[in-house]
Amino acid sequence: QVQLVESGGGLVQPGGSLGLSCAASGRIFSINAMGWYRQASGKERELVATITSGGRTNYATSVKGRFTISRDDAKNTVYLQMNSLKPEDTAVYYCNCNARPSLGSMYREVWGQGTLVTVSS
Repeated sequence: QVQLVESGGGLVQPGGSLGLSCAASGRIFSINAMGWYRQASGKERELVATITSGGRTNYATSVKGRFTISRDDAKNTVYLQMNSLKPEDTAVYYCNCNARPSLGSMYREVWGQGTLVTVSS
């Protein structure tokens, strides 16, 4: 079983910055794509950013230029640096990855438990 644990959420003022991290643990042979999603109250979960095993990134239009996703494969960790935060960035942020426990096994999607980010003055 692979588990994801997010950290770094909290309260920040508009225009401020916040960093999230998500560490994968358990039986891991390899991880391909990793990403961040968010869900605001009363809304559907949406993609924030993804990063492939090769380092290719993809961002939602709403966060492009403000957020940066990165990963450290030695630590099985993905990061999200959020700058110039806006009240509309308020949401529960979820970490996601596709991981497999052994060479011959299939990749499976794993979700973290979520961390709340509140942008408010």
